[in-house]
Amino acid sequence: MKLTLADATYFKDSISIISELVNEARFKVTKDGLELIAMDPANVAMVLYKLLSSAFTEYEVDKDQVLAINLANLKQILRRVSASDILSLEVAENKLHITIRSDSVRKFSLPILELEERAERVPNLTFPVVITMPASTLNSAIEDADIVGESVSFIAEPEKFSVMAEGDTSKAHVEIPGTGETKIKAESTARIRAKYSLEYLKKMIPGAKLSPTVTVSFNQDYPLRLDYTVVDKVNLSFVLAPRVEND
Repeated sequence: MKLTLADATYFKDSISIISELVNEARFKVTKDGLELIAMDPANVAMVLYKLLSSAFTEYEVDKDQVLAINLANLKQILRRVSASDILSLEVAENKLHITIRSDSVRKFSLPILELEERAERVPNLTFPVVITMPASTLNSAIEDADIVGESVSFIAEPEKFSVMAEGDTSKAHVEIPGTGETKIKAESTARIRAKYSLEYLKKMIPGAKLSPTVTVSFNQDYPLRLDYTVVDKVNLSFVLAPRVEND
């Protein structure tokens, strides 16, 4: 296996984001790309990640492989990668070898871990409302909500999407009209509301580093899904369990 990235930005930023939710993860390397499906330790959030083979300048995979890696350690190495550097990944002697080429050649290696195999199944979720919007707009709304509360309510109506949070004495309400860059697809005119943890959302919204657009899908008191996609390059998605209204 040898994978080379002339632009390591997508991989570097993705690992930085994912490592905030997952400590150790199993990457599956196939002819189509580098994939990861993982749950956070509290089983509240799921991460779905794929860096497509078309994002690489060199992609040699003889057979499917599974690599279990400590993401915090990988993140530390990837911090040393600049935008102009060439990054290569190879496996030998039960280690992941990472080479960074620029004016110099720097080499690192990480042990491939023996993790208990868990068949993480992606939940089959059906969403009556799907909102496509600028990632920066969602980030701003989450940051506003974080000022006053620990959880946030997402409210979808045919013509607008609202983000609300309440503290002991304070309240934040961000109303985003379903016009312009924000598109709301709803199966009915019913008002749909669900509550989610801001602690987790704050770890997910840096997905805006990868894509300027985010797709927000949810249902009444139902899991949330966020999708950050760059065609032919990368897909980073999160599934977040809802908070109950009486918490």
